[in-house]
Amino acid sequence: MWRVWSAALSIFMLAGCVTPLPPTPQDLQAKRFETLPDKAVIYIVRPDPDLSNAPATISLDDVATITTYEGTYYRWEADPGRRLIRGFAGHMGQIAFLTEAGRLYFVQQRVSGFMRFGESFFALMPEPHGRAAVIRAELVPR
Repeated sequence: MWRVWSAALSIFMLAGCVTPLPPTPQDLQAKRFETLPDKAVIYIVRPDPDLSNAPATISLDDVATITTYEGTYYRWEADPGRRLIRGFAGHMGQIAFLTEAGRLYFVQQRVSGFMRFGESFFALMPEPHGRAAVIRAELVPR
């Protein structure tokens, strides 16, 4: 009996020792936080834990569409001007803001609800908080 308990305990302890995969080259590049002279750079970041673990599909200006998950971020390069981020295909919530070329913007997304009937809550973040949140997150695969 002792061996069974010992084996089970070993399995549970090893399960907690999973190491994350190393960051991809795209993730490393995005986390350099480089600006572009003729574009605004927008980071959308979703914390982990979030209010919901459901995936959330969002769009930038109703054109560029991505799906976010807890603990992920994405980097958009956009023309300066008014930008609109909002939920896509029945997913509610939106934020509109003005951007300038050569600047970084950080938008936090929080998701509540279940399945495809959730709602995203967006808020602009101060740059130091945004950078820290992106560092802790993983790049959304494209």
